[in-house]
Amino acid sequence: MPLFAFALFEGFTALDAIGPYEMLCRVPGARTVFVAERPGPVRADRGEVVLEATHAYEDVADADVLLVPGGPGQSTHMSDPALLGWLRAVDARSRWTTSVCTGSLLLAAAGLLRGRRATTHWLFPDVLATYGAEPVAERVVRDGKYVTAAGVSAGIDMGLALVGELAGREHAEQVQLATEYDPGPPYDAGSPAKAPAALVARLRAGRRPAIDDGTYSPVRAARPGAVSEGRRDG
Repeated sequence: MPLFAFALFEGFTALDAIGPYEMLCRVPGARTVFVAERPGPVRADRGEVVLEATHAYEDVADADVLLVPGGPGQSTHMSDPALLGWLRAVDARSRWTTSVCTGSLLLAAAGLLRGRRATTHWLFPDVLATYGAEPVAERVVRDGKYVTAAGVSAGIDMGLALVGELAGREHAEQVQLATEYDPGPPYDAGSPAKAPAALVARLRAGRRPAIDDGTYSPVRAARPGAVSEGRRDG
């Protein structure tokens, strides 16, 4: 019975966790645990979504799949010995160690991506590089057992790819069909290469003032007038 362990921390981005969960939970016989410093409610970055941590770090020593979401709360954990130590311990026994968005920065801070190809949210490849990883501008990147997904929605693609690895292509295609995962976005601005230059500049401008204090949210920065708001909330 495969065990999937999802790390949680205050200020995670909900879709980073829920997107891949909706794919992986359909692996036959799979069991998922949500793990935080202590069991209980963990609030996502918008403050409106709460997931329940079912286990504390000390309760989960290994997992077939370790998944780390991103979100503005990630910044406050880049030197968190409890979280980083738990990531290293579970990684030592995992079949797959994975991340979504800026969750890869936590894997990198734990020393798990040094010398490895990895991706993250498009605003933060330089941070990934400071920890010795090789940033790659791709939606899902695999280097050995390490699989990293780019920003937010890319976690769904990664989750579906892992379903294929764990349960085979036919089952993965069944999951894709059952969830009707056939994206057709109404706009074509889902990457900096495609988005209007002014929008890319707005998000870049909002990054630096708020990233150091852990309040930056790319989604908020995309809203008009949100650059200064990014300093006030997560």
